[in-house]
Amino acid sequence: MSYSLTQYTVILFNTGEFHFVIRQAAFGIFSILIMWYLAQLNPDIWLHRIGLSLFIISMFLMIVMPFLPASLVSEVGGAKRWIKLGGFSLAPVEFFKIGFIYFLAWSFARKLGHHGGMGLRQEFLRFFPYAVVFIAVMFIIAFLQNDLGQVVVLGLTLLFMLIFAGSSMKFFTTLMLGAFGFFAFFILTAEHRILRIKSWWSIAQNSILQLFPESVASQLRVPSSTEPYQIGHSLNAIHNGGLTGTWLGGGTFKLGFLSEVHTDFVLAGIAEELGFVGVAMVTLLFLWILQRIFKIANRSRDSVHYLFSLGVGLLLAFAFLINAYGISGLTPIKGISVPFLSYGGSAIIAAAVGVGMVLMASKRVDLDEKRSLE
Repeated sequence: MSYSLTQYTVILFNTGEFHFVIRQAAFGIFSILIMWYLAQLNPDIWLHRIGLSLFIISMFLMIVMPFLPASLVSEVGGAKRWIKLGGFSLAPVEFFKIGFIYFLAWSFARKLGHHGGMGLRQEFLRFFPYAVVFIAVMFIIAFLQNDLGQVVVLGLTLLFMLIFAGSSMKFFTTLMLGAFGFFAFFILTAEHRILRIKSWWSIAQNSILQLFPESVASQLRVPSSTEPYQIGHSLNAIHNGGLTGTWLGGGTFKLGFLSEVHTDFVLAGIAEELGFVGVAMVTLLFLWILQRIFKIANRSRDSVHYLFSLGVGLLLAFAFLINAYGISGLTPIKGISVPFLSYGGSAIIAAAVGVGMVLMASKRVDLDEKRSLE
């Protein structure tokens, strides 16, 4: 797919036809080696060191990036998100997500537990330090890097990890409502996000408003956009693919209609060329990966290992769902890549680090089970 979906991109950027294939293959092989190497390490020693190092170093890099000169960082849309390392650009936020998940798992295991019938006020007091940390993270990612999508993924992961760490459903529901309020605030404070919501709504409104009385629907309806928005072309690509697709190389919407289709819109490209069957195979493979991660979490006796493995699985699952919902028009586009599938070195390497750390934790699971049998 890296070869087929970049037919237009290689011409646009005047690169060799195998440019993206070779780079992604190199990232993929390197990621496999990372997973294998991390799986060999002792989790009692290295899991904590690697997890907190990712959290601290990547957060520091995200804070200082806006102040670095243009020769050291790449700027897109006024936001500095990548650090230049020779011919490679590093996105610290991808590694921060893994470090943040470990920080939460480590801290939740030490500070939280079953709510034991405590009141909502006590649960909020217990959660307050984490709220301060997350608000700081939201400011860094949403404002300094202009990347609200990553905040959504991290926020959802945090909320669900709280439930498995022992918080009450009432507290979870209250936080969820508060998260919607913060989300609305971040949208209303940025004009480009408001325009993105409007463009999505102009396409999605017909299927949604038919459920409401006409008196209500008329108040919510906005004029349909005539501009070639990404979501419109994404839906057309999915429709054009049908059941079995146009097969490799036969897609047309990758030819300049869907910009960078090999990154955020890779699922739309697969849907057009491999059809529903291809998307179903990708989804089943992804579900199998998640099943293995959650199985490791379920077997873990160590609370940190349990919560971290669970968090990595949730992080990957939410990224996949948000991207899939976005390209199919169910939600606005968030700019979230598909784990292990979208083109990009930082994303695939960071995901490999997360899965490698889960495999490292699984060594402790196997050792504990052997001891219990003895």
